[in-house]
Amino acid sequence: MENTYDVIVIGGGPNGLTAASYLAKAGLKVLVLEKRYEMGGGLATEEVTTAGFYHNTHAIYMMMTEYAPAYKDLNLEELYGLKHIYPPLQYAMPFEDGSCLCLYNDLEKTCESIAKFSKQDADSYRELSTKFAGWMEDFLGPYTYVQPKPTLEIAPAMDKTKMGKEMFELTDKTPAELVNGWFTDPHVRAMMLNTICFWGLDPEQSGLGYLVPLYINRSTAYRICAGGSHQLTQALIKGVLENKGRLLTAQDIKRIVITGGKATGVEMKDGTAYEAKAVVSTIDLHQTFFGMVGKENLDKDFTDSLETWMWEHWGFLGTHWAIEEPPNFTVAKDNPELNEALIYILGCETPEDYISYHRAVAEGKLPAKPIIHCTVPTVHDSTQCRHAGRHTMLIQQAVPYELKEGGADKWYSLKFKEEQAEKLLNVLRRYAPNLTEEKIRACYVSTPKDYANKFLDMVNGSIKQGQYHPFQMGYMRPNDQCSSHRSPIPGLFLGGACTYPGGTILLGSGYLAADAVVKDMGANKWWPEPEMIKKARAKGIPL
Repeated sequence: MENTYDVIVIGGGPNGLTAASYLAKAGLKVLVLEKRYEMGGGLATEEVTTAGFYHNTHAIYMMMTEYAPAYKDLNLEELYGLKHIYPPLQYAMPFEDGSCLCLYNDLEKTCESIAKFSKQDADSYRELSTKFAGWMEDFLGPYTYVQPKPTLEIAPAMDKTKMGKEMFELTDKTPAELVNGWFTDPHVRAMMLNTICFWGLDPEQSGLGYLVPLYINRSTAYRICAGGSHQLTQALIKGVLENKGRLLTAQDIKRIVITGGKATGVEMKDGTAYEAKAVVSTIDLHQTFFGMVGKENLDKDFTDSLETWMWEHWGFLGTHWAIEEPPNFTVAKDNPELNEALIYILGCETPEDYISYHRAVAEGKLPAKPIIHCTVPTVHDSTQCRHAGRHTMLIQQAVPYELKEGGADKWYSLKFKEEQAEKLLNVLRRYAPNLTEEKIRACYVSTPKDYANKFLDMVNGSIKQGQYHPFQMGYMRPNDQCSSHRSPIPGLFLGGACTYPGGTILLGSGYLAADAVVKDMGANKWWPEPEMIKKARAKGIPL
């Protein structure tokens, strides 16, 4: 068995496979080591309920497909058959009074829906959406895929542009303050808070207001992978293998070998050793540095900084259902299109409902009024169920990892998990009463504790390897010593969601880790600079 490589990648999730694909195509000899028996990490599609029903048990929505360079650079669609489905109706939010607010990938249709609640809000949304689309094209999209710069370096240049000035004005405001300032109708405010904060922004946390335009823009840009999320995994795997990379699963790593102060390989717990000129870790900071490098090989100031890393206090309670028919929403009686939304937000009537919900989760409590997100992938992609006319459904909500009553271990209780699943289903039934007991074939429940056990880098159920917090974003994700995807140890690179730009299947951290590796190794950087970045620089944007 070959034991010498140019690069070893630790972790076969989306970022690990992205980095490996780029590096293997650069002519480097690449080995990917994955602890689980299956590559892909959160890009999983599994038969967890009953045979023939394919459930996306973690990642499902792809929010940056038209920006992430990997899709084009690696020819994931042309060479490997990866396809995305982009439903016209992205979000539907039914209310108890029988009304329904919708977000479409067509701006004017969205404004028509908002105008039913408030013409002023529709006009505001049109103006904001148009502005933020420009920000996305000129800065937010391109900046996601370049090595970040220190705030003190980028701020003066950005402050010279109108966009930069306006963006900085948002930074110190909370999502709730921004939403309340832009919109007047409580239904519209409730929708916006849900879509902005779904991936981890605290509605009452200041310092990350610049991300609000990003999430407003992305809330009508969600795709799903045809055939399930694992199809993206398969495409990335093919990219590694086609370029002679090697993939090994069920690998238990003992340590990253440090020789003369440099990372020179990996030793497994069974004694097997692999040598390499570079190691890329795409798992979390603590496993990488405390578990595999060891504090004895690190500066105390650096290890002290790692000790302050903040994990999310919440995770997803995901309930996966095999059902006989899709939900038939009451609000769709006179408008069948409302049965075809990609995502439904249910159980939230006002912005106060959402803020109360979020506060309860932060206190370790299960909210008295669950607010759920529901999606039925098979409405848009029948291949995700082998049984004609049957469907798969996901109902999820954010919940505490550590419960105030019972702690994290309470999630182990099968009875408790089933009770929570039933609560979520009952919320859905208030809006879609056709899903009676005889329409339910099976249910699989995944809790934050389950995520933490299944994916060891999702500490405390943290879906992004660490909280989105002002001190842990941008150039400071994960800290100023690792912001360029390099570490204080020469030859050890970082490429997980704990690094810039973060999680949610952006494919950015793996892409930028590969960039750092080829530059430091003097390897062939075969991929071109993305056109969006060239255009942004031509406009004077400091990327």
